[in-house]
Amino acid sequence: MSSIRVNPYILPDLLSALAGTRQQQDTATLELATGSRINKPSDDPGGAAALVANRDQGSQTDSFLQSGSSVSGLLQTADSTLSSVVTALTRAVSLGVQGANGTLSDADRADVASELTGIQQQLISLGNTSYQGEFIFAGTSTAKPFVADNTSPSGVTYTGNAGTNSIAAGPNYSLAINVPGSQIFTAAGSDVFQSISDLIGALQSNANIGAAVNEVKSSFDHITGQRVFYGNALNQLQSQTTFLNSEKVDLAAAANNISAADLATVATQLTQSQVAVSAELSAISRISQNSLFDYLK
Repeated sequence: MSSIRVNPYILPDLLSALAGTRQQQDTATLELATGSRINKPSDDPGGAAALVANRDQGSQTDSFLQSGSSVSGLLQTADSTLSSVVTALTRAVSLGVQGANGTLSDADRADVASELTGIQQQLISLGNTSYQGEFIFAGTSTAKPFVADNTSPSGVTYTGNAGTNSIAAGPNYSLAINVPGSQIFTAAGSDVFQSISDLIGALQSNANIGAAVNEVKSSFDHITGQRVFYGNALNQLQSQTTFLNSEKVDLAAAANNISAADLATVATQLTQSQVAVSAELSAISRISQNSLFDYLK
Protein backbone atom coordinates (compact mmCIF):
# COMPACT_ATOMS: atom_id res chain seq x y z
CA MET A 1 0.00 0.00 0.00
CA SER A 2 1.46 3.34 -1.06
CA SER A 3 1.61 6.21 1.40
CA ILE A 4 0.70 9.84 0.88
CA ARG A 5 3.28 12.38 1.98
CA VAL A 6 1.79 15.62 3.24
CA ASN A 7 3.90 18.69 3.91
CA PRO A 8 2.79 19.94 7.31
CA TYR A 9 4.87 23.09 6.87
CA ILE A 10 3.05 24.72 3.97
CA LEU A 11 2.99 28.17 5.60
CA PRO A 12 6.65 29.09 4.77
CA ASP A 13 6.00 28.28 1.12
CA LEU A 14 2.90 30.45 1.10
CA LEU A 15 4.71 33.32 2.78
CA SER A 16 7.54 33.08 0.24
CA ALA A 17 5.04 33.10 -2.62
CA LEU A 18 3.26 36.08 -1.06
CA ALA A 19 6.54 38.01 -0.81
CA GLY A 20 7.31 37.31 -4.46
CA THR A 21 3.84 38.35 -5.60
CA ARG A 22 3.99 41.54 -3.57
CA GLN A 23 7.36 42.33 -5.13
CA GLN A 24 5.77 41.92 -8.56
CA GLN A 25 2.93 44.18 -7.43
CA ASP A 26 5.34 46.85 -6.15
CA THR A 27 7.37 46.69 -9.36
CA ALA A 28 4.26 47.09 -11.53
CA THR A 29 3.03 49.97 -9.36
CA LEU A 30 6.39 51.76 -9.67
CA GLU A 31 6.53 51.28 -13.43
CA LEU A 32 3.04 52.70 -13.80
CA ALA A 33 3.99 55.68 -11.63
CA THR A 34 7.26 56.47 -13.46
CA GLY A 35 6.38 55.20 -16.92
CA SER A 36 9.79 53.50 -16.94
CA ARG A 37 10.71 49.85 -16.73
CA ILE A 38 14.19 50.73 -15.46
CA ASN A 39 13.99 52.27 -12.00
CA LYS A 40 17.16 50.75 -10.58
CA PRO A 41 20.25 49.29 -12.30
CA SER A 42 19.29 45.69 -11.53
CA ASP A 43 16.10 46.07 -13.57
CA ASP A 44 18.22 46.08 -16.75
CA PRO A 45 21.98 46.62 -16.28
CA GLY A 46 22.62 47.22 -19.98
CA GLY A 47 19.69 49.59 -20.32
CA ALA A 48 20.64 51.41 -17.13
CA ALA A 49 24.18 51.99 -18.47
CA ALA A 50 22.74 53.32 -21.74
CA LEU A 51 20.49 55.70 -19.79
CA VAL A 52 23.46 57.02 -17.80
CA ALA A 53 25.34 57.73 -21.05
CA ASN A 54 22.22 59.37 -22.49
CA ARG A 55 21.80 61.62 -19.44
CA ASP A 56 25.48 62.58 -19.47
CA GLN A 57 25.19 63.64 -23.10
CA GLY A 58 22.00 65.52 -22.28
CA SER A 59 23.74 67.39 -19.45
CA GLN A 60 26.56 68.36 -21.79
CA THR A 61 24.06 69.60 -24.36
CA ASP A 62 22.31 71.69 -21.69
CA SER A 63 25.68 73.19 -20.73
CA PHE A 64 26.38 74.20 -24.34
CA LEU A 65 22.91 75.74 -24.64
CA GLN A 66 23.41 77.68 -21.42
CA SER A 67 26.75 79.04 -22.64
CA GLY A 68 25.18 80.10 -25.92
CA SER A 69 22.27 81.78 -24.18
CA SER A 70 24.62 83.74 -21.91
CA VAL A 71 26.52 85.32 -24.83
CA SER A 72 23.65 85.81 -27.26
CA GLY A 73 22.74 89.07 -25.55
CA LEU A 74 26.35 90.22 -25.64
CA LEU A 75 26.63 89.62 -29.39
CA GLN A 76 23.34 91.40 -30.04
CA THR A 77 24.42 94.35 -27.90
CA ALA A 78 27.76 94.58 -29.72
CA ASP A 79 26.06 94.48 -33.11
CA SER A 80 23.53 97.12 -32.07
CA THR A 81 26.33 99.32 -30.70
CA LEU A 82 28.30 99.14 -33.94
CA SER A 83 25.11 100.00 -35.81
CA SER A 84 24.95 103.18 -33.73
CA VAL A 85 28.63 103.85 -34.52
CA VAL A 86 27.86 103.54 -38.24
CA THR A 87 24.98 106.00 -37.83
CA ALA A 88 27.24 108.46 -36.00
CA LEU A 89 29.91 108.23 -38.69
CA THR A 90 27.30 108.70 -41.40
CA ARG A 91 26.31 111.94 -39.71
CA ALA A 92 29.97 112.94 -39.40
CA VAL A 93 30.49 112.47 -43.15
CA SER A 94 27.39 114.52 -43.86
CA LEU A 95 28.67 117.28 -41.58
CA GLY A 96 32.07 117.18 -43.25
CA VAL A 97 30.53 117.56 -46.70
CA GLN A 98 28.45 120.42 -45.35
CA GLY A 99 31.52 122.03 -43.83
CA ALA A 100 33.40 121.82 -47.10
CA ASN A 101 30.87 124.14 -48.70
CA GLY A 102 32.81 127.27 -49.54
CA THR A 103 29.85 129.49 -48.73
CA LEU A 104 29.96 128.69 -44.99
CA SER A 105 31.29 131.33 -42.65
CA ASP A 106 33.85 130.67 -39.93
CA ALA A 107 31.01 130.71 -37.41
CA ASP A 108 29.09 128.11 -39.43
CA ARG A 109 32.14 125.83 -39.61
CA ALA A 110 32.65 126.30 -35.87
CA ASP A 111 29.09 125.08 -35.29
CA VAL A 112 29.74 122.03 -37.46
CA ALA A 113 32.98 121.33 -35.60
CA SER A 114 31.09 121.63 -32.31
CA GLU A 115 28.59 118.99 -33.40
CA LEU A 116 31.46 116.76 -34.46
CA THR A 117 32.97 117.15 -31.00
CA GLY A 118 29.68 115.85 -29.64
CA ILE A 119 29.88 112.90 -32.05
CA GLN A 120 33.41 112.17 -30.82
CA GLN A 121 32.10 112.01 -27.25
CA GLN A 122 29.24 109.80 -28.38
CA LEU A 123 31.71 107.42 -30.06
CA ILE A 124 33.75 107.20 -26.85
CA SER A 125 30.57 106.29 -24.97
CA LEU A 126 29.66 103.65 -27.56
CA GLY A 127 33.18 102.22 -27.40
CA ASN A 128 32.71 101.83 -23.63
CA THR A 129 29.44 99.91 -23.95
CA SER A 130 29.14 97.19 -21.33
CA TYR A 131 27.03 94.06 -21.03
CA GLN A 132 26.26 92.54 -17.65
CA GLY A 133 29.01 94.62 -16.08
CA GLU A 134 31.76 93.81 -18.62
CA PHE A 135 33.05 96.14 -21.33
CA ILE A 136 32.36 94.57 -24.71
CA PHE A 137 35.24 96.21 -26.59
CA ALA A 138 37.98 95.96 -23.95
CA GLY A 139 39.39 92.66 -25.20
CA THR A 140 39.77 90.50 -22.09
CA SER A 141 40.48 93.49 -19.84
CA THR A 142 38.05 94.71 -17.19
CA ALA A 143 39.15 98.34 -17.59
CA LYS A 144 37.08 100.95 -19.41
CA PRO A 145 38.60 100.69 -22.89
CA PHE A 146 38.37 104.27 -24.19
CA VAL A 147 39.20 107.42 -22.26
CA ALA A 148 39.48 111.02 -23.40
CA ASP A 149 43.14 112.02 -23.48
CA ASN A 150 44.33 115.47 -24.56
CA THR A 151 47.89 114.16 -24.96
CA SER A 152 46.79 111.70 -27.64
CA PRO A 153 46.69 112.90 -31.29
CA SER A 154 43.15 111.56 -31.62
CA GLY A 155 42.10 112.85 -28.22
CA VAL A 156 41.33 109.28 -27.12
CA THR A 157 43.43 106.46 -25.64
CA TYR A 158 42.63 102.74 -25.72
CA THR A 159 43.27 101.11 -22.32
CA GLY A 160 41.94 97.64 -23.07
CA ASN A 161 44.01 94.78 -24.49
CA ALA A 162 44.11 92.69 -27.65
CA GLY A 163 42.67 89.55 -26.03
CA THR A 164 39.63 87.65 -27.28
CA ASN A 165 37.08 85.44 -25.55
CA SER A 166 35.39 82.28 -26.77
CA ILE A 167 32.85 79.75 -25.55
CA ALA A 168 32.44 76.00 -25.98
CA ALA A 169 29.37 75.91 -28.24
CA GLY A 170 29.47 72.18 -28.86
CA PRO A 171 31.76 69.12 -28.80
CA ASN A 172 35.10 70.28 -30.24
CA TYR A 173 33.43 73.54 -31.30
CA SER A 174 34.78 76.83 -29.94
CA LEU A 175 33.07 80.08 -30.94
CA ALA A 176 34.92 83.43 -30.69
CA ILE A 177 32.60 86.05 -29.21
CA ASN A 178 34.48 89.35 -29.32
CA VAL A 179 36.90 91.56 -31.21
CA PRO A 180 39.17 93.88 -29.18
CA GLY A 181 38.31 97.56 -29.40
CA SER A 182 41.75 98.39 -30.75
CA GLN A 183 40.95 96.37 -33.87
CA ILE A 184 37.54 97.95 -34.29
CA PHE A 185 37.98 101.60 -33.30
CA THR A 186 41.68 102.42 -33.47
CA ALA A 187 43.10 100.28 -36.28
CA ALA A 188 45.99 101.85 -38.19
CA GLY A 189 44.67 103.85 -41.12
CA SER A 190 41.07 103.51 -39.89
CA ASP A 191 41.17 105.11 -36.46
CA VAL A 192 37.63 106.31 -35.84
CA PHE A 193 38.61 108.86 -33.22
CA GLN A 194 41.55 110.14 -35.22
CA SER A 195 39.39 110.65 -38.30
CA ILE A 196 36.84 112.69 -36.35
CA SER A 197 39.61 114.69 -34.68
CA ASP A 198 41.22 115.42 -38.04
CA LEU A 199 37.87 116.52 -39.49
CA ILE A 200 37.32 118.86 -36.56
CA GLY A 201 40.79 120.34 -37.07
CA ALA A 202 40.21 120.72 -40.82
CA LEU A 203 36.99 122.60 -40.23
CA GLN A 204 38.58 124.85 -37.66
CA SER A 205 41.45 125.70 -40.02
CA ASN A 206 39.29 125.58 -43.16
CA ALA A 207 41.93 123.43 -44.85
CA ASN A 208 41.99 119.85 -46.25
CA ILE A 209 38.36 119.28 -45.31
CA GLY A 210 37.80 116.93 -48.28
CA ALA A 211 40.72 114.73 -47.25
CA ALA A 212 39.42 114.62 -43.67
CA VAL A 213 35.97 113.59 -44.91
CA ASN A 214 37.54 110.73 -46.88
CA GLU A 215 39.34 109.69 -43.70
CA VAL A 216 36.00 109.45 -41.90
CA LYS A 217 34.59 107.46 -44.84
CA SER A 218 37.48 105.03 -44.50
CA SER A 219 36.69 104.60 -40.81
CA PHE A 220 33.04 104.06 -41.74
CA ASP A 221 33.99 101.28 -44.17
CA HIS A 222 36.26 99.68 -41.56
CA ILE A 223 33.57 99.67 -38.88
CA THR A 224 31.07 98.19 -41.32
CA GLY A 225 33.53 95.40 -42.07
CA GLN A 226 34.20 94.73 -38.39
CA ARG A 227 30.49 94.52 -37.70
CA VAL A 228 30.32 91.46 -39.95
CA PHE A 229 32.11 89.47 -37.22
CA TYR A 230 29.23 89.90 -34.79
CA GLY A 231 26.60 89.15 -37.42
CA ASN A 232 28.40 85.92 -38.34
CA ALA A 233 28.85 84.97 -34.68
CA LEU A 234 25.14 85.45 -34.06
CA ASN A 235 24.24 83.33 -37.09
CA GLN A 236 26.59 80.56 -36.01
CA LEU A 237 25.25 80.65 -32.47
CA GLN A 238 21.64 80.48 -33.65
CA SER A 239 22.41 77.56 -35.96
CA GLN A 240 24.20 75.72 -33.16
CA THR A 241 21.31 76.40 -30.76
CA THR A 242 18.87 74.91 -33.28
CA PHE A 243 21.09 71.84 -33.65
CA LEU A 244 21.48 71.36 -29.89
CA ASN A 245 17.74 71.67 -29.28
CA SER A 246 17.15 69.05 -31.97
CA GLU A 247 19.73 66.83 -30.28
CA LYS A 248 17.86 67.16 -26.98
CA VAL A 249 14.69 65.90 -28.68
CA ASP A 250 16.61 62.95 -30.15
CA LEU A 251 18.14 62.10 -26.77
CA ALA A 252 14.73 62.18 -25.10
CA ALA A 253 13.35 59.84 -27.76
CA ALA A 254 16.32 57.48 -27.34
CA ALA A 255 15.86 57.42 -23.55
CA ASN A 256 12.19 56.63 -24.01
CA ASN A 257 13.00 53.76 -26.37
CA ILE A 258 15.41 52.32 -23.81
CA SER A 259 13.30 52.54 -20.69
CA ALA A 260 9.64 53.16 -21.52
CA ALA A 261 7.31 50.66 -19.88
CA ASP A 262 4.46 48.96 -21.76
CA LEU A 263 1.78 50.51 -19.58
CA ALA A 264 -1.06 48.27 -20.82
CA THR A 265 0.95 45.13 -20.05
CA VAL A 266 2.11 46.50 -16.70
CA ALA A 267 -1.47 47.38 -15.73
CA THR A 268 -2.54 43.79 -16.49
CA GLN A 269 0.38 42.46 -14.42
CA LEU A 270 -0.62 44.69 -11.53
CA THR A 271 -4.20 43.44 -11.60
CA GLN A 272 -3.03 39.83 -11.73
CA SER A 273 -0.63 40.32 -8.84
CA GLN A 274 -3.34 41.98 -6.76
CA VAL A 275 -5.63 39.00 -7.34
CA ALA A 276 -2.80 36.61 -6.48
CA VAL A 277 -1.99 38.49 -3.27
CA SER A 278 -5.62 38.27 -2.18
CA ALA A 279 -5.68 34.53 -2.87
CA GLU A 280 -2.44 33.89 -1.00
CA LEU A 281 -3.59 35.93 1.99
CA SER A 282 -6.83 33.95 2.03
CA ALA A 283 -4.93 30.66 1.95
CA ILE A 284 -2.66 31.75 4.77
CA SER A 285 -5.61 32.82 6.88
CA ARG A 286 -7.14 29.34 6.58
CA ILE A 287 -4.04 27.45 7.61
CA SER A 288 -4.52 28.21 11.28
CA GLN A 289 -8.01 26.69 11.03
CA ASN A 290 -6.82 23.40 9.53
CA SER A 291 -4.95 20.49 11.04
CA LEU A 292 -2.94 17.64 9.56
CA PHE A 293 -6.06 15.46 9.57
CA ASP A 294 -7.83 18.05 7.44
CA TYR A 295 -5.20 17.59 4.71
CA LEU A 296 -5.66 13.80 4.94
CA LYS A 297 -9.39 13.87 4.31
